[in-house]
Amino acid sequence: MLGGSIAREVYAADFASKNAKIPVLISQGSQEPCILSIFKRKRAILSNIWLEKCANSTFDNFFYSLPILESWKARKIKLITSHSHLPRAKWMAQIIFGAHGIWVEFDVVQEQGVPGNQESPFKTALDIIRSFAWALWSHFQHPQCANVINLKDVNLDAWRQTGYKCEREVGIESIDEQK
Repeated sequence: MLGGSIAREVYAADFASKNAKIPVLISQGSQEPCILSIFKRKRAILSNIWLEKCANSTFDNFFYSLPILESWKARKIKLITSHSHLPRAKWMAQIIFGAHGIWVEFDVVQEQGVPGNQESPFKTALDIIRSFAWALWSHFQHPQCANVINLKDVNLDAWRQTGYKCEREVGIESIDEQK
């Protein structure tokens, strides 16, 4: 799942709760305790959910996810994204993952409100060019994200000290507020 909105995380949690044997990778999503809250509410198996926290862009989502998916020996994935993000994400996924024999299916999640980012033709073209280059180069270089966390290992005590807040638009509150 490409990070970007809590609606995608809720959708991924629904999917995970119905498909308990399939691992879920969330590439740079919401704050960790908020994701934990969503997946606990949906009764997903937390040990199957992984958070990749290195990505800072859509390109990075694929850059850092590829080695993880390869280590899982993934041959087919379901990519969860939004309608506004779909064209660029689809091109990038098919180029980068396809170059490594990974088939991609897409699930589009309806977002609430105005998307936080706009997909410009220039940005799309630039990322497609970068994707072709990375599709070739990624056969020789395998970046490792040093910040991959299993959802069951989220340190709630450390997060409580930060005073984190979760989005309320879909009814998710902090874990402390759920008690």
